[in-house]
Amino acid sequence: MTVKLKTYQGKKALEWAEEACKTLMNQYEPIKLPPENRWHYHQGVFLCGMHDVWKETNEESYYDYFKEYVDKLIDEEGNFLFARSELDAIQPGLLLLPLYEKTGEKRYKIAATKLRNLLKTLNKTREGGFWHKDKYPYQMWLDGLYMGGPFAIQYGQLFDEPELTDLVMYQEELMRNNTKNEITGLYYHGYDESKQAPWATHNGHAPEVWGRALGWYSMVTTNFIEMLPENHPKRDELKLVVRELIDNLIKFQDKETGLWYQIVDKGDQPDNWLESSCSSLFVYSIAKAVNKGYIDESYFEAAVKGYEGLLKHSIDVDNKGNLTLSGICIGTSIGVYDYYVNRETSENDLHGVGAFILASVQIHQHDQ
Repeated sequence: MTVKLKTYQGKKALEWAEEACKTLMNQYEPIKLPPENRWHYHQGVFLCGMHDVWKETNEESYYDYFKEYVDKLIDEEGNFLFARSELDAIQPGLLLLPLYEKTGEKRYKIAATKLRNLLKTLNKTREGGFWHKDKYPYQMWLDGLYMGGPFAIQYGQLFDEPELTDLVMYQEELMRNNTKNEITGLYYHGYDESKQAPWATHNGHAPEVWGRALGWYSMVTTNFIEMLPENHPKRDELKLVVRELIDNLIKFQDKETGLWYQIVDKGDQPDNWLESSCSSLFVYSIAKAVNKGYIDESYFEAAVKGYEGLLKHSIDVDNKGNLTLSGICIGTSIGVYDYYVNRETSENDLHGVGAFILASVQIHQHDQ
């Protein structure tokens, strides 16, 4: 019996994911994805979404596309140029592991090991947390947990370094302990252990809850649960963290559009605005948590509301089928309220399109 999948604004969720992939595939050869000719997490996020679509469809053009991106940057000996002073450089390594498993080519393992070894050389806070980048001394950002965590756990599982899982779990614990707002249950963008940054509060944390950073955190904590061994003590703890965070996120979901704000907990401010990359990441997190049974089925309504909101308010499709996702905040450091709300937005920024594809796949998986 064939199950008729639900449609959203006239298309199934997987069709939306494919449309987003094909739009950028038609516009850019892989190495020209912006910023072109670079090993960079913008491409990594988008191509991880494409990897999920490939797994759902078995359409080889997706596999060939993300493989070409990697192959144009990594030579036969596993050498490649990457930033050696930041967690962000690790994230595209998530593409290396499936390529190594599928092809057995040693260059992918060599390259992955170089990224793994960043965890031996990156600077750390006194508590043992990785600096987000060398140019931000003693700062941990929520973003960094996604940039380095999933790769480190998967690398450790593939190459017998189980201690990497515990290292990542410790990083998550530090982030949670140092950035949580106990009143809202949300998490500030990051913190500065030295309290020297101009934005640092008296506790050292950032002054605002920035949408995309919280989106990375919500996505990665949801993903961590399934990565952990069944008997790992952190599994139940993270399930509670995810449930509580999603409960609190839904409180701040815009009732009219289903989207979330650039500064998540200040939607009542007239200069705040709805942002599509964080909305996509929150939709992903809620849908995946439902799919995995971490939260009740009733929560899926909030994911659908957010997803429909993206399609109605942030996405446009031209007569050639090209998709444009708008309202994506450009790359952003930590700052004060005015800094965030005055950030520029862009269209089809890979942050946003990648997050939208990832969210679409989770909606699709629920609908199957």
